Amino acid sequence: MRAMHDYYAARAPEYDRIYQKPERQADLRRIETWLTEALAGRSVLEVACGTGYWTQFYAPGATRVLALDAAAQTLQIARARVPDKVQLIEGDAYAIPTVEAPFEAAFAGFWWSHIPLDRIDPFLRGLHRALQPGAKIIVLDNLFVPGSSTPISARDAQGNSYQQRPLADGSTHRVLKNFPTEAELLAAVAPHAQAATYRAWDYYWALEYTLATR
Repeated sequence: MRAMHDYYAARAPEYDRIYQKPERQADLRRIETWLTEALAGRSVLEVACGTGYWTQFYAPGATRVLALDAAAQTLQIARARVPDKVQLIEGDAYAIPTVEAPFEAAFAGFWWSHIPLDRIDPFLRGLHRALQPGAKIIVLDNLFVPGSSTPISARDAQGNSYQQRPLADGSTHRVLKNFPTEAELLAAVAPHAQAATYRAWDYYWALEYTLATR
């Protein structure tokens, strides 16, 4: 996953441009409100927080927030954006640090699509170890929309899909980007969830589930 880390480190200064697409503004306003309400009053662990774009919306209503990302460059932007209550740490989503007080909720925005298919279950198990039984988990990501989404350029033998993404510095990066179906998402969390709900907007999907009691 080093290539992914290097891509997002290089993309940090222009990362938030994706949220400026005119056709996506109605979806974004709806999701901002929904996410804020869904996580209100809970302690939240956020994985792959990036520039803190989504953290800024829900964090004021959360009781505490620990947000981690692998790229120091994106965390630097996040520090100038999120409330002081948010603890930002540089860390690996596949090796979430041990916490003394398990969290009541977790959020991962635009991370699921970058997980290789064979690492989804190990990722979930690591995430769940930092959460209370009955915790709420929310995953948010992109739908593939022709004309708005970057085209798929390749697929591998395991079924992962890839995009070629150019950056402002002239470089081009091969980025793993999967677009799971509702059935695939529900099946992935079924061994861990006592309840799961899928929802979709025009350009985005979200999966919300409750962690099963151990």
